[in-house]
Amino acid sequence: MSAGDPIWIQSVGDTVPLEFLDSLAARLARVFGRSCRVLGPSLDPAPFYDPDRGQYWSTAILRHLAARFSDAPARVLGVADVDLFVPVLTFVFGEAQLEGRCAVISLCRLREEFYGLPPNPERLLERAVKEAVHELGHTFGLRHCRDWRCVMASTHAVERLDLKEADFCPACRRVVDTAGGFSADAR
Repeated sequence: MSAGDPIWIQSVGDTVPLEFLDSLAARLARVFGRSCRVLGPSLDPAPFYDPDRGQYWSTAILRHLAARFSDAPARVLGVADVDLFVPVLTFVFGEAQLEGRCAVISLCRLREEFYGLPPNPERLLERAVKEAVHELGHTFGLRHCRDWRCVMASTHAVERLDLKEADFCPACRRVVDTAGGFSADAR
């Protein structure tokens, strides 16, 4: 593993199985070359629910994670199984703090069942890995990439997510590989 800060995974809600989170952690550790572990207990998503939309506000979840882990020597990925939104969009697969330490993803619209199809656990994990790597990439300061194969390419449809790779293009990879940990001054 590199000397960079570790990645911690925080379940948002108690419906994401621990086995799934462990598999996600193992895949993220390989992509980032950093230790990755699952935290417990889960974060209750109820305070972030918007009854008018029937969805959960991802920015509010991010703010909560940032406050809760403000002194953490790690990047924190929230993994939810509820439908996320930001006010200007119908939904989001995830959101992150650009050059911050926190990101959140949702499995809701990554599931085949959301589209009326039979469950496909392998596809769900692959999509979750891509979305997690993408959102964590933003915490390293990466913006959307023009290379459509790069995991940092912008994605607004699950079909587009399926086409891109689960890793960075060479230019984006250089940024991630040269990033260190959070210094005490950066907190």
